[in-house]
Amino acid sequence: MAAQKGKDLLLKVDSTGAGSFTTVAGLRSRAVAFNAETVDITHQESAGQWRELLAGAGVRHARLSGSGIFKDSASDELIRSYVFDGTIRDWQVVVPDFGIVEGAFQITSFELTGRHDGEVSFELALESAGALTFTAE
Repeated sequence: MAAQKGKDLLLKVDSTGAGSFTTVAGLRSRAVAFNAETVDITHQESAGQWRELLAGAGVRHARLSGSGIFKDSASDELIRSYVFDGTIRDWQVVVPDFGIVEGAFQITSFELTGRHDGEVSFELALESAGALTFTAE
């Protein structure tokens, strides 16, 4: 994948549950991380006492994060309601020239910050809450 503009990495949510995704607020930075826990099956007779792992046995999960400013009161209200209600919704991460990751996520962290000489900004983190799909571009 060649170099891409960071602003083209989009975080979208299905705010109605009807399969129509809209870009979240005014995100200035976004990130996605994929993780897989390991299952250690090392035993007394493992070759050279090197650790052995059981393929495909660990729990997989993803974490989305972003920071930015709210572009309007509707996006502010939407995110705030998801935080306080513990809502699980389908989200998408659109990675240019790579593809789209889609699945259920829950907001697990939300932080508001502000400086006396600047705007109020927010940071949020989401954790996967089910199987994810990947569609290549």
